[in-house]
Amino acid sequence: MILAAAAIITGVVLSAAVFGGFRLNLTPSEPLGLWRIEAPSRAIAVGDLVFVCPPMTPVIEEARRRSYLARGLCQGGVAPLIKAVAALPRQRVEIGDAVRIDGKLLPSSRLRRTDGAGRSLKPFAGGIVPAGMLYLHSPFASSYDSRYFGPVPETGLLGLARPVLTVDP
Repeated sequence: MILAAAAIITGVVLSAAVFGGFRLNLTPSEPLGLWRIEAPSRAIAVGDLVFVCPPMTPVIEEARRRSYLARGLCQGGVAPLIKAVAALPRQRVEIGDAVRIDGKLLPSSRLRRTDGAGRSLKPFAGGIVPAGMLYLHSPFASSYDSRYFGPVPETGLLGLARPVLTVDP
């Protein structure tokens, strides 16, 4: 009886958190812990930290198979990503050993050629960010972000990411 009550209470609390806009981040791309999704009151800008559901493209499906992405409620069963907006539509993204946005080096953007298991990583080709898309980045060296999957549709934007109770990995 006590176990059943605890399970019900836990389910109610977790449901309230998820549907109330709270998310638990367990990946080192951003600080670990509890985050809140906040509806933006202005246009999204470079530097904004956002929650985004990635589109289920072949690249994202491969990332899911390789366990780069946590399980969650987005299309394809992946969790929303927490990333910083590094470039907006009409900005030029150049990919080399690192990323340049409109000719300026993006800090902490060195590309990896292989993942932790030694599997090849193919970088995004670069180019102009199309209308309706966002180029995302995390300063964590092993982050899986737009360096590899390219810009994502703004329609996947859930909102701004606000830390509630977090700790740096």
